[in-house]
Amino acid sequence: MAADGRHSFYVLLLVGAGLFTAAPGWVSACPSRCLCFRTTVRCMHLMLESIPPVAPQTTILDLRFNRIKEIQPGAFRRLKNLNTLLLNNNQIKRIPSGVFEELESLKYLYLYKNEIQSIDRQAFKGLASLEQLYLHFNHIETLEPESFNHLPKLERLFLHNNRLAHLAPGTFHDLESMKRCKRLDSNALHCDCEILWLADLLKTYAESGNAQAAATCEYPRRLQGRSVSTITPEELHCERPRITSEPQDVDVTSGNTVYFTCRAEGNPKPEIIWLRNNNELSMKDDARLNLLDDGTLMIQNTQETDQGVYQCMAKNVAGEVKTHEVTLRYFGSPARPTFVIQPQNTEVLVGESVTLECSATGHPQPVVKWTRGDGTPLPNDPRIITTPSGGLYIQNVNQEDSGEYTCFATNTLDTIHSTAYIIVQAVPQFTVTPQDRNVIEGSTVDFHCEAQGYPQPVIAWTKGGSQLSVDRRHLVLSTGTLRISRVALHDQGQYECQAVNIVGSQRISVLLTVQHRVTPVFATFPNDMTVEIGRDIQIPCSAQGEPEPVITWNKDGIQVTESGKFHISSDGFLAIRDVGPADQGRYECVARNTIGYSSVSMVLTVFVPEVSRNGDPFVATSIIEAIATVDRAINSTRKHLFDSRPRSPNDLLALFRYPRDPYTVEQARAGEIFERTLQLIQEHVQDGLMVDLNGTSYHYNDLVSPQYLNLIGNLSGCTAHRRVNNCSDICFHQKYRTHDGTCNNLQHPMWGASLTAFERLLKSVYENGFNLPRGMRAERHYNGYPLPLPRLVSTSLIGTETVTPDEQFTHILMQWGQFLDHDLDSTVVALSEARFSDGQHCSSVCTNDPPCFPIAIPPNDPRIRNNARCMFFVRSSPVCGSGMTSLLMNSVYPREQINQLTSYIDASNVYGSSDHESQEIRDSASQRGLLRQGIVQRSGKPLLPFATGPPTECQRDENESPIPCFLAGDHRANEQLGLTSMHTLWFREHNRIATELLKLNPHWDGDTIYHETRKIVGAEMQHITYSHWLPKILGEVGMKMLGEYSGYDPNINAGIFNEFATAAFRFGHTLINPIIYRLDENFEPLPQGHVPLHKAFFSPFRIVNEGGIDPLLRGLIGVPAKMRIPSQLLNTELTEKLFSMSHTVALDLAAINIQRGRDHGIPPYHDFRVYCNLSMAHSFEDLKNEIRNPEIREKLKRLYGSPLNLDLFPALIVEDLVPGSRLGPTLMCLLSTQFKHLRNGDRFWYENPGVFNPAQLTQIKQTSLARILCDNSDNITRMQPDVFKVAEFPHSYVSCAEIPKLDLRMWQDCCEDCRTRGQFNALSYHFRGRRSTEYSFQEEKPSMTKETETMFGLGKHNLKVLDNSSLSDHSVNVLMMNDLQKTITSLKKQLKKLESRLSRTECTDEKGEIHSGNKKWKRDPCTNCECKDGQITCFVETCPPSDCLTSQKIEGVCCPVCSKHL
Repeated sequence: MAADGRHSFYVLLLVGAGLFTAAPGWVSACPSRCLCFRTTVRCMHLMLESIPPVAPQTTILDLRFNRIKEIQPGAFRRLKNLNTLLLNNNQIKRIPSGVFEELESLKYLYLYKNEIQSIDRQAFKGLASLEQLYLHFNHIETLEPESFNHLPKLERLFLHNNRLAHLAPGTFHDLESMKRCKRLDSNALHCDCEILWLADLLKTYAESGNAQAAATCEYPRRLQGRSVSTITPEELHCERPRITSEPQDVDVTSGNTVYFTCRAEGNPKPEIIWLRNNNELSMKDDARLNLLDDGTLMIQNTQETDQGVYQCMAKNVAGEVKTHEVTLRYFGSPARPTFVIQPQNTEVLVGESVTLECSATGHPQPVVKWTRGDGTPLPNDPRIITTPSGGLYIQNVNQEDSGEYTCFATNTLDTIHSTAYIIVQAVPQFTVTPQDRNVIEGSTVDFHCEAQGYPQPVIAWTKGGSQLSVDRRHLVLSTGTLRISRVALHDQGQYECQAVNIVGSQRISVLLTVQHRVTPVFATFPNDMTVEIGRDIQIPCSAQGEPEPVITWNKDGIQVTESGKFHISSDGFLAIRDVGPADQGRYECVARNTIGYSSVSMVLTVFVPEVSRNGDPFVATSIIEAIATVDRAINSTRKHLFDSRPRSPNDLLALFRYPRDPYTVEQARAGEIFERTLQLIQEHVQDGLMVDLNGTSYHYNDLVSPQYLNLIGNLSGCTAHRRVNNCSDICFHQKYRTHDGTCNNLQHPMWGASLTAFERLLKSVYENGFNLPRGMRAERHYNGYPLPLPRLVSTSLIGTETVTPDEQFTHILMQWGQFLDHDLDSTVVALSEARFSDGQHCSSVCTNDPPCFPIAIPPNDPRIRNNARCMFFVRSSPVCGSGMTSLLMNSVYPREQINQLTSYIDASNVYGSSDHESQEIRDSASQRGLLRQGIVQRSGKPLLPFATGPPTECQRDENESPIPCFLAGDHRANEQLGLTSMHTLWFREHNRIATELLKLNPHWDGDTIYHETRKIVGAEMQHITYSHWLPKILGEVGMKMLGEYSGYDPNINAGIFNEFATAAFRFGHTLINPIIYRLDENFEPLPQGHVPLHKAFFSPFRIVNEGGIDPLLRGLIGVPAKMRIPSQLLNTELTEKLFSMSHTVALDLAAINIQRGRDHGIPPYHDFRVYCNLSMAHSFEDLKNEIRNPEIREKLKRLYGSPLNLDLFPALIVEDLVPGSRLGPTLMCLLSTQFKHLRNGDRFWYENPGVFNPAQLTQIKQTSLARILCDNSDNITRMQPDVFKVAEFPHSYVSCAEIPKLDLRMWQDCCEDCRTRGQFNALSYHFRGRRSTEYSFQEEKPSMTKETETMFGLGKHNLKVLDNSSLSDHSVNVLMMNDLQKTITSLKKQLKKLESRLSRTECTDEKGEIHSGNKKWKRDPCTNCECKDGQITCFVETCPPSDCLTSQKIEGVCCPVCSKHL
C-alpha cells in the first residue's frame, strides 16, 4: 500500500512537471530527470556534475546530493526570481567572484557539506536579499575581510565544522541584520590577541539580545573548548597601547607645514588614528595630510579650515588610549560676515527634497544657523540637516514644512540674516476611492470620491471621457460624491473621477452596471414523486431572471439546508440521499432575486415496504432503559455538582464545562439517549453492529427497521432538536447579527451558528471508522506500535518547570488568545460524570464505558496519590446525526462534536451565543441598551454581575472563596484572573459606548443602542485580532499566507475546524506563565504578592477584595509572556496542578488536550503535514527540518514508534518556530487557514463594504487594546502604545491622552427629524407597505395612531443643551431660539403632510399608478392588493396541498392545477 502511495505521488509530480514545461513564458523545459512543479525544480540524487539550465521564473532550485565540483560563470544568469538555492552535499571546492551576482531575490543559500576550501572576495556580491547562508561542514581555512560585505539582510550564518584558524578584523563588518545565529564552533580557531575583536563582537551580540552566536577556541590547548566570548586580554598576555610621545599646541598662518608627534607601544603593535574636533581624519580625502610611519601627523600648506582641536588615538585588540587634546590656531585679519549666497523662495512637491542655499564669509568664519520665520528653532527631525556649506536641506518634504525660514550668519563682529519661503505643493491623492457598482434600474447610487493635495484639488466627474448629462438625476455633492438618482439602463458605463489642482491631477475609473428588473421565471418545474424508502432522488428546479435568482428549498414551510442528507446543486436541483419516511412532505422551490420571488411546489411520498430487523423486538425496552439510565446519570451528576461545593478537580472541570443554556443541555441529552438506545439494542443482537472502517457498506436499516429508528429519534428528542432557522426578518438580518450566528450566510443560514457541528479540514480518524477513539483499546497497534498513554506523553515530553521569558511580547499576548478562543469555540461535553450502564463515577471505575474515556495513569507516575489508576475525562457529546446517531439520518456519518458558540468573531464571549444567554446579561429594565453591572468599586467603575443559582466552581472553599462567580457572555469567564479581567474590560467597553451613543442619539431606543454597540464592539475585536495580534503570532510569513482581505465570499464556511479547536489553537497553553503577576501603579509587586496560577483558577474574590482588575492588567502588559521553546512547553502549574485541591489528584492539561484529540477523531500529525505541503515523514529523521532538536525526535520515537502515529497537539508544539512568528510551519498553515475562513466567510466582517460607512470604518481602525485598557481599567493612565510588545517602564510608556481614540460622532444620526429614526421596532418601516403576509407579523401592521403620535412627539432631547461656560447668555438665547424656530418649522411641514394624507384617500403604487380608495386589484396572479386610507396593503395567496400526482402551472393562475382537471 505504501509503495502504491509513493507511486501515485511520483505520478503526480511527473504530471506537475508536464504542466510546468507547458506553462507560457518558460523558455526551457524541465531539466532531464528532474521533478518540476510550478516554479520549483528538484534535481536530487542524479549524479549531476554541472548546474543544469532552468527557466527564469524558477523560485526554488534543489541540486542536493549530486557531484557538482565547480560553479561555472553565468550558471545562474537571468534567475532573478530565485528565492531558494540548495547546493549542499556536492563536491564544490571554490566559490568564485560574482557567481551569484544576478540572484537579486535569493533569500536562502545552502552550501554545506561540500569541499569548499576558499571563497573569493566578491563571491557573494549581488545577493542583496540573502537572509540565510549555510557554509558548515566544508574545508574553509581562511576568509577575506570583505567576504560578507555585500549581504545587508543576512540574518543567519553557519560556518561551523570548517578549518578556520584566524579571522581578520572586519570579517563580519556591516552585518546589521544578523538577528538569529552565527555559528563558528568546531573550527581550528587560534585564540591569540588577534582574535579579541571577535570576542568583543560576540559579547555585543549577547548583550543586545538581537542575535545568537557561537565560537570556540581550538588552540592553544589550555583554552581548547572555551567560548571565544569569554576570552580576556589578560590571559592572552595582550598589552594595551601606551603613549610614549605626545603632540603639542601650535599656532600657524596660511601656507605653513605642521608636525604633530605621536608614538605608542603595545602588543600587538597599535594602530595610530588622528582626530580633529572628535572626528577621525581621513588621509585619503586631503592630499595635504600625511601619517608618517612613526605615527606623526604632517599637515602641509595650512589653511584656516585646519584650525581646531587635535588628538591622537593608539588602538589594538587589547584596547585603546588617547593623548591629551592639542589646538591648532590659525591667525588672519578680522572681517564682518557677508552673504556669498542668500536663500531664495522655492517651490517643492510633497515627497521631494529641497535645499535653501546660504553661505557667508568673514573672519572669523561666520557660523550659519537656521530658524523658522517666527524665530522658533527647527524641529529635531532627521529629515532636516544643515549642509557643510551652510544650506538648509530637507528631504522627503511634507505639508508641515511649508513656511518662512531665516538664515543667520554670525561671528565675533556681527550677525546678519536673510529669509526665504518654502512653498510645498502636493499632487492630488485620493483619500476615498469609488468602487464598481452593480445596481438595479430605478435605484439611487453614490460613487464616493475624495482627494487631498495643495492647493486643495477640485473633484470633477466624466462618463466615458465626456461631460456628464446636465439633469437633476446626476449630482456632484460638495464632498465629491457623484449621486445618480433613478438609475436608467443608459446610465450604465464607465465613470471617471478626476482630482485636479495646479500641480497636477489624478484620475480613477469605476464601472456602473445596471441590471434590468426581471423577476424570476422557472425554466424547470418539479413534479410530485412517489419513491421507495432508501433510494437516492433528485428533484429538478431551475429559474431565470435578472439579477440571477438564487434557488432555495423549503420542506413543509421549513428551509432545507446543506447536509449529508440534502444537497442543492448549482442549478437548483435538490438531491435527497437515502430517502426515509421523515423525508416525505411538500417541497417548495423558491427562486429569489432583488426584484422579487417565485415559488413552485411538489409532494414527495415515501413508500415503506414491510421489513423486519433483528433489533426490532428490543426497541421498546431499550429506549425505556436508555432514557432511565441516561437521566439517572445526568441527575446524579447535577445533584453532585450543584447541591454542594466542588470536592475535587474532577468536579471543578465538570462545573466549568457544564452547559448553562437549557437548549444545549436538552440537545446533548437527546444525542446521549439515542446513542445509548442503539448500544443497548446492539448488545441484544447476537452479531452486533458490524461496520467496515470506511463506513460505506453499512445501511441505516441493517440493525433496526426504519419505523423504529424514527420512533427512537422522536422519543429520545434527537428529531425535535434538529435546528430550524428563520431568516425571514431580512430588515434585521441585513444590518445586525443574530446572537446564535444563524442567518449570517443567507444562502447557508446554519453556517457558523452555535450548537452546530465543528467543520473539518480532514476526514476524522476513529478506531472503528465512525465513533470509537484511537487508543481506546490498549492492545490495538497502529503502524506496528501501540499509541502511548497521553499522561506519559505529558510527563516525558511536555511538562516543564523552566520558563524562558519572551523578549518581544508581553503576557497579554497569551491572554488575548484565550479571550479570542472563548469567542470562537466551546465543545459540549457529556452531561454525566458517571457511566450510563451502572452510574459509577468515571474516575473511580477507569473503564471506557460511555460517556467515560478516562486518562490512564502509567506505572510509577510521580504524582499519583491513593493508588489512583486514572484521571477524570468524559467524551464530548455527539451531534445528533453523527456516530451512532447518524442512523437517524439514514446513513453512517462519523461522530461529530458540537460547538456551543458561534464561530464568528462577534464578541459572543461578551454577549452570549443564544438569545437566552443574551437576555441574562442585558439590563433590559433601563431601556438604554446596557449590560447588567455588579458592584461598583472605589474607582466608580462596576464589576461584572454575580451569577445566581447553586454553589459554583468559584465557591469551592468557603474559607478562601465566599464570592460567587461573575456572570458574562461566556461561562468560562472565571477560569483564571487574567481572563476575568479581560471580560470586565469588554463589558465596560459596551456600556461606555452605549452611554455615549445615547447622548449622541437620544431618539434611539434601547434595542437600537444595544445592537449598534454590539456591532462596534465586535468590529473592535476583529481589528485588534487581525491588525495587532495575528501579525505577532503568524509573523510576516504567516500574514502572507493569510493574505489581504478581498471581500465577503458567501461560498466560504466560516465554521470552526475541529482540528483548530481541539489541537491547533491550544498552542496558546505553551505561552502561559506559571504566575499571575499583580503590579501597582509604579509597576512594582502588590503587597499581597503575585498569585501562583493554580490559585488563580475560579478566584473572583481576589478581584473584589484585592485591588480590582488594574493590578492584573498591569501584570499582563508589564511582564513578558512565556517563550515557547521545544524543550519548555507547558509549565507544571498546568500539567501537575490544574484545578488542584487539597488531598486530591490534580488534572493535567496536556494529557487532556491529547485525549480530547483522540476523542474527536483528529487525524495524526503526519496527515496535516501532507495537507500543508510539507514533506512526508517515513522516519523520525525526516522531521529534522521542522523538529531540529535530536533529543525531542528521540523522545517522540520512544513514545510513538512511528512518525505516522504522532498525535496532532504534541507534534505541533514541538515544531521549531518559523522566524518572526510564534508558530511552527504546520501550525502556521492550520491557523492561517482558519483565520482566513473566519474573515472571508463573515458577511458582517468590519471591512466588508456596507457594514460600516467609510468614516466609521476609519474610526474602527483607530482601535487598539491599549485604548480599551485606558478607557475601561480602574485607573491606568499610562501604558505602551502596543500592549503586546515588551516596553520599559516608564520611558517607553505614554499617556493615555496620546493613544488614538474611537470618535463615536461618526455614529450620530444627521437628519432633520430624528424622532422616528433609531426606533428598533421601526427598523424596516420603509418596506412594510410592500411586504407580503408571508414575511409580515401581526404587530408590524401600520397604525395610524402610533404614526400620528410619532409625528407629534417632541422629545426632551430635541433641543440642544449648550455649555454656559463657553457661551454668553445672549449667544445661548439666540441659539436656543434658532433651534426652537427650526423645530416649529419642521412641525408645520409635518402637519401639512398629515392633513394632506387625511384629506385624500387615493393611493400611489410603486409604478406611480394612482388607485382610488377601497379599490382592490391583483398585482400578479398570487398577490391581492387593496387601497385603504391612503395606504396600500398586499397579501400573497397560499396554495393548498395538491391531491394529485402531477400538476401544471397555468399562466394567470396562482396555484398549480391537477392535470386531470385540464
